[in-house]
Amino acid sequence: MIQTVHFKKYYGKHRGVEDLTLHVKAGEIYGFVGPNGAGKSTTIRSLLGMLKPTSGELLLFERPCTDRNLSEVKDRIGYLPSENHYYDRLRVKELFEYAAGYRKKDCSGKIRELCEILALDTSRLIEDLSFGNKKKVGIVLSMMHEPELLILDEPTVGLDPLMQNHFYDLLRKEKSRGATVFFSSHILSEVQRLCDRVGIIKEGRLIDEKDVKELRQTQYKKVFIKLQNGTPFRPGEAELTELTEKSGEVRFIYQGNAGDLTRLLASNEIADFSVTEPDLEEVFMHYYREDEK
Repeated sequence: MIQTVHFKKYYGKHRGVEDLTLHVKAGEIYGFVGPNGAGKSTTIRSLLGMLKPTSGELLLFERPCTDRNLSEVKDRIGYLPSENHYYDRLRVKELFEYAAGYRKKDCSGKIRELCEILALDTSRLIEDLSFGNKKKVGIVLSMMHEPELLILDEPTVGLDPLMQNHFYDLLRKEKSRGATVFFSSHILSEVQRLCDRVGIIKEGRLIDEKDVKELRQTQYKKVFIKLQNGTPFRPGEAELTELTEKSGEVRFIYQGNAGDLTRLLASNEIADFSVTEPDLEEVFMHYYREDEK
């Protein structure tokens, strides 16, 4: 459904994407992850013809992403940008009617279904909507015509946790009807819950690609320990990254199973501790160091 081959994009002398080769299979949910500036949005915009590649190949539906080919397959694609800009003086329902006019099918039933799931009031003016509700509008616009391929750039930014869960359910339904989903994200739990495969991008290059089952098994955890006064930290044989020790407080990223982490904690004299999910960028640091070895 999506393929890039040695894709490069430069803005003058500044790198957008350096050398990206990936492929997205039909019917899968593929997570495209990396920190800001890694090249995620540049890749998405280039696939959709908004940017011209400096070199390399970009293909959708096994066809080059030329203006002519894109115009022929636009009804097969749903796109959600990271930032949405609409006609502010239109009401939501008027915007949907306007957008549906470009489609070659009746979208009214799907629009009603999506708005009900997302609790979106279609009678309101666009300019009166919050950022989160504007994101809901974008979700409806991307899915209203039941496309074969969904390309979503940071789709859950601005949604509250309840709406995020509804959105995850929507993506699972899209997959169950045979759609392919390609989305960028910074949220590790989102990637682990939804994706079949994940590609990790660093400085415009794909540095790793994992089946999500393998990613789940890595079990990254962010650990904070406050030691009893004057006691030393004993890490044992555990492989810890991002380890810092200061004034009796220890922080690190742990990769391994829960039993080994429990034994590590029990071997130290602890006044307090917490175990949380690390930010995705903290997990990236592990990959970046491995890539540089």
